[in-house]
Amino acid sequence: MPGSILFPADMTIHLPSGTDWTIDPVPVAQAGLAILAILIVTAVVIRLAHVFVRGIAWALLSREHLEGTATELTALELKKRQDTIETLAVNVIRFFVVVIAGLMILEEAFRLDIGPAIAGLGIAGIAIGLGTQSLVRDYLNGALILIENQYAKGDVVRIAGVSGKVEDFTLRRTTLRDQDGTVHTVPNGEITVASNLTRVFARVNQDVQVVYGTDIERATTVVNGVGQALADDPEWSTRILEAPHVERVSALGDFGITLKILGTVRASEQWAVGGELRKQLLAAFHENDIEIPQPQRVFLAAAATGDAAGPATDAEE
Repeated sequence: MPGSILFPADMTIHLPSGTDWTIDPVPVAQAGLAILAILIVTAVVIRLAHVFVRGIAWALLSREHLEGTATELTALELKKRQDTIETLAVNVIRFFVVVIAGLMILEEAFRLDIGPAIAGLGIAGIAIGLGTQSLVRDYLNGALILIENQYAKGDVVRIAGVSGKVEDFTLRRTTLRDQDGTVHTVPNGEITVASNLTRVFARVNQDVQVVYGTDIERATTVVNGVGQALADDPEWSTRILEAPHVERVSALGDFGITLKILGTVRASEQWAVGGELRKQLLAAFHENDIEIPQPQRVFLAAAATGDAAGPATDAEE
């Protein structure tokens, strides 16, 4: 018949004599119980990891919320930070537990020697660790930034030599946009010092110079009056926590006397308030005849008449 396969009539299959095809149930049952125990222990360890990590994360964030830099966070923000840290730590623990459990199950089910596998896994782990150590550092540093609430999305910060507003933050990297609109992506592992410019409150820190001979008490009164008027202005009163005022005479310079002006404003308002303060100070100084020093330059010019040079002429600018 077309397509059929014909076998010789005398074809026989010879099996080794004395072959025992019976299965001993005792080793099979022991292996099954061992595998079941491994699975139960694995599930228990992963569950305990959840509880353990959740407790540590909550303790760290609670302490920061009460005593540290996270005092202004809401309960919802704290919960989000806790969930992020818990997920990261539990995933790492789960990976190692599952790998070890899998190797133990292979040993019990197929009677494999997992010693070389574990040794190879260790060598591979070292190689991967050396190759990805910067990536691991990024994630660990990102977790610390999150726990310690060094900064968050929307803050204006200065990190790794870059300043700008935090547009995005993950455990691996921070994305900033500076005043020019340029977007900077900074790996968290590169951040050694994080300067948050918008945490709770900020300072108006302004130096103003007046010429020598100015009545300092009068100049102080004018500056304090401008600062108080700005704090009383309905448009600016909600932004100012402490009216700008003359704190001290900070320097006696080459061109004049420097007055240190300090004030307290809400976070991220220091630039707007500082600009309006300088604008109003210029008008107030003009009205009260308080002069701001200007650099003086002297030009010497010589006019040649015959063989002799003429007298020098001074001009100030």
